[in-house]
Amino acid sequence: MRVAAFVVLVAALSTAACDREARSPGVVAGETFLTVNATGRADSRPDEARLQLGVQSLGSTASDASRTNREKMDKVTAALAKLGVKADQLQTRNLSLHRIDYGADKGRYRADNVLDVRLTELSKVGDAVAAVTDAGANLMSGPDLRVSNHEAANRSAYAAAYRAARARAEAYANAAGLKIERVIAIYDGGESSAPIPYTRGIVTQEAAAQVAPSPPPASVPFSPGVNSTEVSVRVDFALTK
Repeated sequence: MRVAAFVVLVAALSTAACDREARSPGVVAGETFLTVNATGRADSRPDEARLQLGVQSLGSTASDASRTNREKMDKVTAALAKLGVKADQLQTRNLSLHRIDYGADKGRYRADNVLDVRLTELSKVGDAVAAVTDAGANLMSGPDLRVSNHEAANRSAYAAAYRAARARAEAYANAAGLKIERVIAIYDGGESSAPIPYTRGIVTQEAAAQVAPSPPPASVPFSPGVNSTEVSVRVDFALTK
């Protein structure tokens, strides 16, 4: 009875092994299926910066708040134009006008106008922050530093991920007394971006009123650094003796 049980167990294991081999896509008899996951990283220097900036204005009437806001925004866009920022590099992100029904300004009106500014000359980012602040901007966040040709910048990461997968597969194959016969499939696992943009957040009129105003610096220190992107890949290999 014990011998019979042992034979049945061996037969079951052999059947399970055959089933696993049958389920392995792309391998033939005598080949071993191996899946490897790996990552690759690329560092690239950003070549554009995105700033969100604008003006928040208060007025006793909706017309007063809107007019004041428009006048200040004209000064802000004029300051950007002097730095070479073109009209197609500006995009309205938020435009609002509403009555305040709470707090010290209850009954007054607030107008907001926020622009997304795309700067292609990173050397001017500090100057732009100082210039728009001096012109009256009191809402600001960013910069968000980007690489314009994102795909090209990440090509080295894709190549590095595949090389890492191949090297790991060779290590497994050598340890098992096998060799890589061929690549069955390559699957792109996507990417994870590393840049965390520095942000001052949106400074509201109420928050600004609680700190003593100070003149903006002639230029704001700015360091673009590098952006890092990590991509992952899965590669299926066929191994043979």
